[in-house]
Amino acid sequence: MSLIDLLTGNTGNQVAQQAENKFGISKNQIIALLAVAAPLIISHLRNKSQDAKEAEALNTALDKDHDGSILNNTSQAEERQVEGGSILNHIFGGEKQNVESSLSQNTGISIDKIGPILAMLAPVIMGYIGKEKQQNNVGAGGLGDLLGGILGNASNQAQEQQSSPLNDILGSVLGNSQSQSSGNPLNDILGNVLGGNQQQQGGLGSILGNILGGK
Repeated sequence: MSLIDLLTGNTGNQVAQQAENKFGISKNQIIALLAVAAPLIISHLRNKSQDAKEAEALNTALDKDHDGSILNNTSQAEERQVEGGSILNHIFGGEKQNVESSLSQNTGISIDKIGPILAMLAPVIMGYIGKEKQQNNVGAGGLGDLLGGILGNASNQAQEQQSSPLNDILGSVLGNSQSQSSGNPLNDILGNVLGGNQQQQGGLGSILGNILGGK
């Protein structure tokens, strides 16, 4: 399963529906948040995995707690929300408040709800990574390449899908941010995560710029 399949398939839609029911936020806003948050989280984990101790800790966590079963049983997303908050604290550390503020501004989800919703999404994203790790038989030393490959494949797929329902959702939710983008919102997001759209001085290309800080 590619990252875009996660975002657009049954898992993403089911989790978005649960979050809509729980928080009263539109399903499209949740999907847009997932589309921005997933590559951002994966990118941060890729950076952390360059450190051997961090890579080993991530490998252990994936083996122990994230076997991918959540992808087929999305009720776990709500049940594991507290765990999701801890995951986000570890991934973003002192940047967490800035991340939440930026995502809130760009998705229109209020700041008091963005954290709890992200906490629901985090175990799903980790479950996806864990499943990919199992399927590719990757250990701690290969996590950086695995995570980079997930992002690279998603970027390639996004470039091929200039017109897609997900891009329509992102365009509508992110609104004016699209005005200075390439017209392919998901590609802009992924390109920024991968460092390919740094030349853009506005719009979707800069949504994650301050968060990533050139990482």
